[in-house]
Amino acid sequence: MNLLKTILSTSVFAIASVALHAQLPAKVESFPVRDVRLTASPFKHAEDMDIRYLLGIDPDRLLAPYLKEAGLSPKAENYTNWENTGLDGHIGGHYLSALSYMYAATGNKEIKARLDYMISELKRCQDAAGDGYLCGVPNGRKMWKEIEEGNIRASGFGLNDRWVPLYNIHKIYAGLRDATLQTDSREAKEMLVKLTDWMIRLVSKLSDEQIQDMLRSEHGGLNETFADVAAITGDKRYLKLAHQFSHHTVLQPLLRQEDKLTGMHANTQIPKVIGFKRIADLEGNRDWSEAARYFWETVVNHCSITIGGNSVREHFHPADDFSSMLTSEQGPETCNTYNMLRLTKMLYETSADVHFMDYYERALYNHILSTQDPVQGGFVYFTPMRAGHYRVYSQPQTSFWCCVGSGMENHARYGEMIYGHKDNNLYVNLFIPSTLRWGDTQIEQQTAFPDEEGSTLVISPEKGKKEFTLLFRIPEWTKPEALRLSVNGKRQNVTVKEGYVSLNRTWSKGDKVRLELPMHLRAIALPDGSANYSILYGPIVLAARLGKQNQDGIHFFKENERVERAAKAVEEKDGETVLKLLSESGKSSWELLQNCYPIKAYTEQKISVALALTDLFLEKLGKGICRIHGGGFAGVIMCVVPEEETENYVSYISEFAGKENVYPMNIRAVGAVHIEK
Repeated sequence: MNLLKTILSTSVFAIASVALHAQLPAKVESFPVRDVRLTASPFKHAEDMDIRYLLGIDPDRLLAPYLKEAGLSPKAENYTNWENTGLDGHIGGHYLSALSYMYAATGNKEIKARLDYMISELKRCQDAAGDGYLCGVPNGRKMWKEIEEGNIRASGFGLNDRWVPLYNIHKIYAGLRDATLQTDSREAKEMLVKLTDWMIRLVSKLSDEQIQDMLRSEHGGLNETFADVAAITGDKRYLKLAHQFSHHTVLQPLLRQEDKLTGMHANTQIPKVIGFKRIADLEGNRDWSEAARYFWETVVNHCSITIGGNSVREHFHPADDFSSMLTSEQGPETCNTYNMLRLTKMLYETSADVHFMDYYERALYNHILSTQDPVQGGFVYFTPMRAGHYRVYSQPQTSFWCCVGSGMENHARYGEMIYGHKDNNLYVNLFIPSTLRWGDTQIEQQTAFPDEEGSTLVISPEKGKKEFTLLFRIPEWTKPEALRLSVNGKRQNVTVKEGYVSLNRTWSKGDKVRLELPMHLRAIALPDGSANYSILYGPIVLAARLGKQNQDGIHFFKENERVERAAKAVEEKDGETVLKLLSESGKSSWELLQNCYPIKAYTEQKISVALALTDLFLEKLGKGICRIHGGGFAGVIMCVVPEEETENYVSYISEFAGKENVYPMNIRAVGAVHIEK
């Protein structure tokens, strides 16, 4: 503890004398999405589907947790699922981010009206609070007061009897930040600063050790958002706060370039590292930047499968054993890749290293784009790598998982990394049909890539002519000697340097630049050295279209009847029926109970139901194959209890689980009984 205290006090002291202008220089700057417009392609279609999804959500139901916490009357009831079981309000923050990016990316007026309404209602909540506080955590004031007084009870997914409240509040911080930066909302900026000032006051009496103890609980990327507030305002107090919220249990091994990731909850760690990198960029801290790079290299090169995704059942698996990745129904999580792409963007901008863009392209095409249902809309939580499996897509009125929140944002951000610029150089990094407004020059990219092995740029300076250097990324999947570059049909002699071919000239309106990039079949082995390979054509991971055999459980996601029966059985304490329905649904049984509670039974459960069902599980399955698993995943029956009976329930289940595996999810929900299949 003394060593930790020394490390913490040193890091906080160091930033006191670092001005915000001492930054790591950007070698390439990405364009804001407002400067890029997608044109006809699968990416444009996904963007359009996302708009439909966003407008299909009732904002008043997302705002309800915030109004309640502010002491105001909600205009509608909370949404169900994670939005009324302890993580109340988390989607509201994601929604604010998604609306901000989508308006910037499209100029859609309906999206703008929805964004303005969200901000005005949230401002009403913050004004009612009177001290800058804005959050949807149920009965959060009581919890925050305990933390302010130094009464901290933290675990991986819990904090003072609430379900990851720091993670939850991070989402509204990020939403206000995105509204500020993407739409220039003055209101959002004022709200963001007030909320950050509230946090400074909250932790002002806590020691560094107490804050680090609190950070054992999942907290999203709070260090990043506080660093962003420092950049927005120029006030170093917020950079100090960013340092205070940087988790040294994760940071210190990375600084030593030690891989301690195996077994860790993946998406708890990635946002922290994004924060390390953001702080590093602002204060010119190359050690922290290298720590972020080491993390990225470890995850991408040793923990990720070919589509760019990582984690099994949300956790990092051993780098030398990918077997669980190939058999689990809970493969790479969408949130992880969402955050890995954000980290990749930051690392690329300060390095111009095309290896970052190679990963970005592969993850974008093979994971992120595929996580939205292209026909009905909806987002994917897990993308199973097991052969012949299926994916489950969200529905806008019933599904409010974490990956729904990041999913809303994903398809509004496709314009971020297509192009980049630095001084008089224009970089083309992704081959996605789009238009770019770069000062007084318009660029149009015309391509059907990857169905077409190349792309054409049409350059249109407003003043007729403009001199600049055009650089195309040459991907790792093509052969440099086979590429062809031409201007207005005339072949150009170019060489590849540091992953790019460049062409400097005075461009005229209507000039067409054609880059041909032959694609090839290739096989990539898993990082664990096993005899498992992915087949790729260019950047695209190929897959076979299989039949629907042995997918007996798939209909259960689509039939309300079974969900209704499960809800009724739980309500009536009919454990035999619950067990039967669980048995029928196999390894995806968690979805059955996850979906049944929002219908009618969730908030009606009492401790008697919890104990009765727990007894049935123990009687039927035996103590040896039951354990507590918080969060409601992977074959669980979640028990909801009154706050005053929480301790009794925790005590009961701890007899066969061990208290270290138990965490309270909110004032009503305590945990879950996990059935090991």
